[in-house]
Amino acid sequence: MSIFIPFRAYRPTQKNAKAVASRPYDVLNREEALVECEGNPLSFYHVIKPEIDFPESHDHYATEVYQKGKENFDHLVKDGVIVQDKEAQFYVYQLNMNGHEQTGLVGCCAIEDYFNNIIKKHELTRPDKEEDRKNHIRYSRLNYEPVLFSYPHVDAIDKALETVTATAPEYNFTSDDGIKHKFWPITNGELNAKIERLFKTDVPKIYIADGHHRTSAGALVGRELSNGKPGAASYFMAVLFPDNQLAIQDYNRVVKDLNGHSPADFLAAVSEKFEVEKSASQYRPEALHTFGMYLEGQWYKLTAKPSTYDETPIGELDVTILTNQVLAPLLGIGDLRTDKRIDFVGGIRGLGELERRVNSGEMAVAFALYPVSMAQLISIADNDLIMPPKVTWFEPKLRSGLFVYSLED
Repeated sequence: MSIFIPFRAYRPTQKNAKAVASRPYDVLNREEALVECEGNPLSFYHVIKPEIDFPESHDHYATEVYQKGKENFDHLVKDGVIVQDKEAQFYVYQLNMNGHEQTGLVGCCAIEDYFNNIIKKHELTRPDKEEDRKNHIRYSRLNYEPVLFSYPHVDAIDKALETVTATAPEYNFTSDDGIKHKFWPITNGELNAKIERLFKTDVPKIYIADGHHRTSAGALVGRELSNGKPGAASYFMAVLFPDNQLAIQDYNRVVKDLNGHSPADFLAAVSEKFEVEKSASQYRPEALHTFGMYLEGQWYKLTAKPSTYDETPIGELDVTILTNQVLAPLLGIGDLRTDKRIDFVGGIRGLGELERRVNSGEMAVAFALYPVSMAQLISIADNDLIMPPKVTWFEPKLRSGLFVYSLED
């Protein structure tokens, strides 16, 4: 049984929605956020990345930074840019990117579902990133940003949402990156009650798709603030999408050096574990266990030999094969979460970004991977297993600032 309830969102007025909306806090750094919100004092970056309002040298994790984020949010409310709905309700949030459309429900999940494993995890969290998000909640008593969850699709829920999306949306705008955003509050009390009931009866598990740090922070601080008593702090905000609508993109790797190998020796060593073919152009993997490799201006197609993997949920992951057969033994990459010689490139940036970083001399070799499937993610989560770091890249990204949850409501 999954607990998913409506809430009274703080959200921008219709005319301010596009100006307020920002990408999530972790998609871009301070400098990129400054550029993106230049000339826009309403941008939600001032709330979720308040370090942009301090000198570059200022400690991003200082108390006054978190206080500034809440101060900026309060100004948006005081000025009438953001208002709170009078009644608790669910909301429908639809995104369309290059023709791919996904429709989700905005509401609140129970923090105890996180601890009792109804909300299923598949990644480890980093303590520093987790503490940063926890402090934002502690100082604001708000969930500024939603997490992105998935659930096994239910026809009755799909049909309920179709009755909403058949009407005119309250927000309807295209962000600067070309993604179309539509948003509907569900004002029908009976429909809200029906949706809440369907999650209790028909959705046994919910899966974290994007936002493990925000989920963990929301659950842990919720426990701190609720002190075991029922109330608003016993929940955190999420957007839930059916599993048959989410798209996972590739998450690729670049490595700074060849760990003492010459390119020829490295290629020979790789050939022991993979079938290696030169490619006349960029090679994007077409199936599981195939990889693209870019080395010295040349693309290669790598196909893992059967002896390099097993068919367990973790063992068959392409990131596991690459790590066990290349990154660790040949390139000396130990902990993927901490090693400074490796970096990760979301598939949204394209294979050209891999070429650019190698051609510039910044990196020595790049690897393009086939995307993980939702079926793989669910299998790993259901088996209480943990994926290697940086495996899933979800697009399109949710916009922040379109809805905010108060833990003091």
